[in-house]
Amino acid sequence: MCRVCPSWLSFILYNPVRKRLSDRGKILRESGIAKESAVLEVGAGNGFLTEAIADQARKVVVVEIQEGMVRKLQKRISGFAGKVEIVTADIASYNVQAPFADVCLLYYCFHEVADKPSAVTKITRAVKTGGYLSIYEPGIEVGKKDMIETVRMFTDAGFNKEAEHENMFTRFARLRKTEERQL
Repeated sequence: MCRVCPSWLSFILYNPVRKRLSDRGKILRESGIAKESAVLEVGAGNGFLTEAIADQARKVVVVEIQEGMVRKLQKRISGFAGKVEIVTADIASYNVQAPFADVCLLYYCFHEVADKPSAVTKITRAVKTGGYLSIYEPGIEVGKKDMIETVRMFTDAGFNKEAEHENMFTRFARLRKTEERQL
C-alpha cells in the first residue's frame, strides 16, 4: 500500500519557500505545456502547480484522490472558472472515454500510486498521440532503478523517452506518445 501526503500536511506542498525555490515556469516549459494545451494533472494536491498550469494552458483536468486536497485546490483555483475540471478519483480507476490531453503531468506523485499498471493504462488512454508525459519524482524517495522502471512501463505502453535529468531533489523524464496501443 502506497502512502500519500495527507491533506492536513498540505502546507508543506504550498508555501513561500517552496514557491521561491521551484521554477514553475521551467516545469511547464520542459513538460511541453503551451497556451493551446489541454493538460491532465495527476495528484495535484492543493494546487501548487495547478494555478500556474491554468494560467498558461487552455484547459486543465485534475485527478486528485484526496477530498481534503480537493477542497483546498477548489479555493486556490477559484479565479480560473471554466479552465479547471477537478475529478476526485484515483488515476488507476479514472474513466477515460477518449484521448484528450496534449500533456500529462505527474509531479511528485507516481511513486504514491498503488496500482501502477492500471494508472499507466488510464494515463496512456488520456494522452493524445504526439502528446507529452512529464514525470517528476522526488530523488530522496524514488531511486534511479525505480525511475527507470516507471519510464519502462510507459515506453512499453507506446511512449518514447525524449529527455531526462536529475539533481539532488528531483528525477525527471519527458516522454512523447508515439502510437495508439490497445490496452
